[in-house]
Amino acid sequence: MNMGFKRILDIFFTLIALIVLSPLMLLTAIAIVCDSKGGVFYKQLRVGKNNKDFYLYKFRTMHICSDTQGLLTVGDKDFRITKFGYFLRKTKWDELPQLINILKGDMSIVGPRPEVRKYVDLYTQEQMRVLEVLPGLTDYASIEYMNENSLLEKSDSPEQTYINKIMPAKLQLNFKYIDNQSLFVDLKIIVKTIQRIVAKVFSDDKN
Repeated sequence: MNMGFKRILDIFFTLIALIVLSPLMLLTAIAIVCDSKGGVFYKQLRVGKNNKDFYLYKFRTMHICSDTQGLLTVGDKDFRITKFGYFLRKTKWDELPQLINILKGDMSIVGPRPEVRKYVDLYTQEQMRVLEVLPGLTDYASIEYMNENSLLEKSDSPEQTYINKIMPAKLQLNFKYIDNQSLFVDLKIIVKTIQRIVAKVFSDDKN
């Protein structure tokens, strides 16, 4: 896919999304402030294209200073997650502020999810290839590992499970995307992401 054309599409659809969703995002901000102490947004340093760090934005879903207790979220009932934060995470609504990252050029709508520096420093030379493209809101790995928190919860050593099993598997899915980029693939990933989010929400409601 022509990267210039992809960038134009990213900007076009992101602007539309921001215009349409801005009233709901404002209501979300108000709900976050009413639900717990702290700011509306959470920013975290992630590694982007060409191994450059950038701040990724999310709606805050945890109590303040929670990231000092670990970078991984283990289980959907992690005690650090606020009441409203649980809903935001379940629906992936907490990711919407990354539309700003897309406008800034840090990210694309579809692309490998950006990782924190701690784990990127563990990449092999071959795995560093994932940093040749812009990271994105969603990709094959995001769809496949939408239940990552639950998988980590079942592990006796969540971080080691992530480093030794989940991270390498996600990177292989990243390479699948990188090696077969096209507008059709992007559209397919977007549709599948929405389908998985809807399925997850209704599945959780039944449990």
